[in-house]
Amino acid sequence: MLDIIQNINWAGLLTGAGIIVLKLLVILIAFLIVRAVGSKIIERSFDKVQARKQVSPGRALTLQSLSLNVFGYILIFIFVVMVFQVFEYDATALLAGAGVVGLAIGFGAQGLVSDVVTGFFLLLERQLDVGDFITTAGFSGIVEQVGLRTTQIRGFDGTLHYVPNREITNLSNHTRGNMRALVDIGISYDDDIDFAIKVMQDVCDKMAAEKPVIVEGPNVLGVQTLGASDVVLRIIAKTENGEQWGVERDLRKAIKEAFDAHGIEIPFPHQVYMEKKDPAEGKDK
Repeated sequence: MLDIIQNINWAGLLTGAGIIVLKLLVILIAFLIVRAVGSKIIERSFDKVQARKQVSPGRALTLQSLSLNVFGYILIFIFVVMVFQVFEYDATALLAGAGVVGLAIGFGAQGLVSDVVTGFFLLLERQLDVGDFITTAGFSGIVEQVGLRTTQIRGFDGTLHYVPNREITNLSNHTRGNMRALVDIGISYDDDIDFAIKVMQDVCDKMAAEKPVIVEGPNVLGVQTLGASDVVLRIIAKTENGEQWGVERDLRKAIKEAFDAHGIEIPFPHQVYMEKKDPAEGKDK
C-alpha cells in the first residue's frame, strides 16, 4: 500500500486539480458577468422601447420578465454543458440525454407542458400584462409577473398568489377600457323623489367638474328599486381604470352631506322593544 501511495504522481494530480478548479472559476465568473450584462441589456432595450411608446408599460414589463426568464434558462444550460466539458464529458451525449429527458418530461409532466403552452398563448393573445387588475382561478389582484409556467397575482391584502397557467381557463381583465362607477342611495318614502334627484344631480355635476378621472357622467338614472323601507336611486359614471372605487366613495360622502343639508332622510333599520308586564303586578297588595 505504501508503495502504491509513493508511486502516485501527486504533483501531476495537484496540477490537474488546480487547472480544473481554475477553469471552473473562470466559467463561473464568465457566467455571472454574462448574466449581469445580458440582463442589463434586456432591461435597457425594453426601457427604450417603452420610451418610444411602441408598446404599453405593462406589456413592456411582461415581455421583459419573460425574456429574462428565457435568457436565464439558456445561460444555465450553457453553464452546465461547459462544466461537463471541463471534466472531459462528451457534450453530445449530454445533449442526447437532455433530449431523452425532455421526451420523458413530455409524457410524464403533461401539467408542466400545459403550463408552458397556456402561458405562450396568454402572451401571444395579450390577454394580460404586468400591472393589470384581473380575476382568474378564484383570485383577484394586480399582475406582478407573467412566466411560461406561472402567473403571479398580488391580492389587495398583500398576498402573492402563484397561479399555474393551466388553471387560467377563464380570465377577466378589469383594466382594458374605462370602468363603471355605480352608486345606489336610498331615501325614505316620505321624501320628494324629484327633489332628491335634483340634489343628487347637483352633487354629480360638481364632482364631474372637480375630478378629471371621471370620463362620463355621473348621472342620476332614477328610481332603481322600491325597497321595504326606502326608495333606491341609482347613479352611474365612467372613470379611468382603477379610479371607479375612489369615485364611488366620494359620491356617497358628498350625497350624504347634501342630503343632511336639505333634510332628506336616508332610512336605516329601527328596533322596537316591547315589554309585557304581568297583570298581577298592577293589582294592589
